[in-house]
Amino acid sequence: MKYWNNKFGIAALVLLIIAVVHFTTNVATEKASIVSFPDFDTEVQKAEEQDINSLKDFNDAIVNIADKTNPTVVTVFTEKTVEVQQRNPFFPFFGGEPEFEREIPRSGMGSGVIVSDKGYILTNHHVIAGADTVWVRMFNDEKVPANIVGSDKRTDVAVLQVDVENIPSITMGDSDSLRVGEMVLAIGSPMSEDLAHTVTMGIVSARGRTIKGLSLYQDFIQTDAAINRGNSGGPLINLDGELVGINTAIASQTGGYQGIGFAIPINIARNVMNSIIEHGEVRRAYLGIRGDNVDEAMAQAFDLDAPRGVIVNSVEEGTPAAKAGLKEGDVIVEINGEKVKNWRLFATRIASNPPGTRVTLTVLRDKKEKKIEVKLTKRPEDMMASGSGQQSSLEQKLGYGVETLNDNLAEEYDIQVQSGGVVVTSINRRSEAYQRGLREGDLVISVQRQRIESAEDYNAIMNKLLESGEQTALLRVVRDGNGYFVAFKLN
Repeated sequence: MKYWNNKFGIAALVLLIIAVVHFTTNVATEKASIVSFPDFDTEVQKAEEQDINSLKDFNDAIVNIADKTNPTVVTVFTEKTVEVQQRNPFFPFFGGEPEFEREIPRSGMGSGVIVSDKGYILTNHHVIAGADTVWVRMFNDEKVPANIVGSDKRTDVAVLQVDVENIPSITMGDSDSLRVGEMVLAIGSPMSEDLAHTVTMGIVSARGRTIKGLSLYQDFIQTDAAINRGNSGGPLINLDGELVGINTAIASQTGGYQGIGFAIPINIARNVMNSIIEHGEVRRAYLGIRGDNVDEAMAQAFDLDAPRGVIVNSVEEGTPAAKAGLKEGDVIVEINGEKVKNWRLFATRIASNPPGTRVTLTVLRDKKEKKIEVKLTKRPEDMMASGSGQQSSLEQKLGYGVETLNDNLAEEYDIQVQSGGVVVTSINRRSEAYQRGLREGDLVISVQRQRIESAEDYNAIMNKLLESGEQTALLRVVRDGNGYFVAFKLN
């Protein structure tokens, strides 16, 4: 009898737990489906339309901008599972493997800004990279799930979307019109979610900054508005209450604020976002040259009056540059009437345009200025990625993706070897290849001891291996100037 009473009690407890879980799930689902914002007024009066007759008027104007734009700022939370190697403390006594892998959860935090009444949010790629789940906390403290619409490592821009009714959004401005000395506000969650919606003020300290190692395409706005860890992905706002930049990085010897922060110009971020939303990928324009900065020695060698612009080292056949008449030895000094400072800024300016854009280049040739109009096309690697699907199929089977080595990839991954091969541009940490030592940024120069020059060579050999039923693949890779063999099972 006692046994049946216990059995009945356990059954009743199980039913109670199921009922509670069911009720909680229904409540959570119902709550998520009715998340809605109150009516926030996010319209900011233009600075030129405001009468500033006293210090208080100026102060009230700043307060108004912060008050109207703050509801459009969110805190971004991420969670992902990572595999770590741990030593087995019982190995010397009970045998087994000396090390084992363990999956542990890791969380991250950053900021973001709502840019559309459809729920689109701009943030940084590095804020959400590798995340399994993403949540955002709104201004009214509601925490809602966010979908990653797309992400672009090369500009460090990511696009999220949330399903929230009556969502406020910020107006996007024109970052090309920003002036050095112009006042700006930064809003975000520095260092902790408890400090969400922190507002700081400063000026535009400089434009057109490039910092090695941050991203491939760079044209940063520099500001002394306080930016700290956690501000990444948050907005930089002008005195019209418009979004002019996405806060991205700091320059610091201590890891904290030292008056030097950097933001991605909104014109670049907007182009990336539009391409992701419209096409499901980032489509970049392509010129088809290899170039370099013009230093003093180069300027003297080419008989230039000053070190300016970029030198054309080579022009690839069949590219927009070749068709337009650009030649090796040309010095490009302007694009659409704006001076060209260096190669990285020039490459960013070209890539930031959608394919089909026409640009006018001012070049120096034989000491004479020449105007050349070029119709830009889509980047070749973008065409390959959106082609037959062969590459994506291999990615799914092998757990990593590759692209043919080019100048941009060499610069992005600091690859010194320039003699062909493919670069590992993405890899799943749970893949067999990763477990056996392959890493993002590795330059693969041979497969099964067969030399490869391009992604086409790589695809052909790998597909042949898979079709033949081969059990393992042997790669020769170059990393940090050193050669390695990586072997992994093909299953």
